[in-house]
Amino acid sequence: MFDIGFQELLIIFVVALLVFGPKKLPELARTMGKWVAEIKKGVQIAKTQIEQEITVDYKIPDEEIIRNLPKDDALAEKKEELQKPEEEK
Repeated sequence: MFDIGFQELLIIFVVALLVFGPKKLPELARTMGKWVAEIKKGVQIAKTQIEQEITVDYKIPDEEIIRNLPKDDALAEKKEELQKPEEEK
């Protein structure tokens, strides 16, 4: 995720050990772990909601629904008008 190697991780650990001390470091690590878990959970929830909204908005109707839609009479009349001159010729 962050592309952190072993050496970088070791340096971060040593600096954290020097800054916070050996007594506070386990508590700090636990707290940071909880924060990261909450952030991941929030991102996953947001991602799921966005995907659901996109799926609902752009759902393609079934063929049966399309066949059962009311026909537009004006469109049918226009087609008939266009076909009449061809028949009269």
